[in-house]
Amino acid sequence: MSISFYVPRDTYGYLSNFSSHGVEFEGVYWPTVEHFFQAAKFEGMDAEYQRLILRTKTPKDAAELGRSRRHPIRTDWESVKEEVMLRALRKKFETHLAIREQLLATGDEELVEASPMDFYWGVGNDGSGQNRLGILLMQVRSDLRQVG
Repeated sequence: MSISFYVPRDTYGYLSNFSSHGVEFEGVYWPTVEHFFQAAKFEGMDAEYQRLILRTKTPKDAAELGRSRRHPIRTDWESVKEEVMLRALRKKFETHLAIREQLLATGDEELVEASPMDFYWGVGNDGSGQNRLGILLMQVRSDLRQVG
């Protein structure tokens, strides 16, 4: 069996990068993992654009800005994006005790981001996607179990 998530207001919505569980890195508080992740694309490239992403009202707006290619992204982005995501997810579940407990309560269920549009982080509209977000969340869950 598996647990699907996508919309933040749904039962398993806390697993979404759009959930309102902020993270702090180097003294900067990001309202969502999505804000942090999208801004990370521009690290070392465009600090003002990163600040713009930080200040956006919604994670959807942050995602739209992060997908823009009017601003150059890091040249190493493809090789570091999963590491950046994993770091953000770890921080999210270390910071917020209630959702850490909820994540651990999912047991050994497969976690599936049911994004109809994303075939990399999610499974896409036909289920053939890579589900990298779900896989990283399962890694975080496993790591949290090890720590206890």
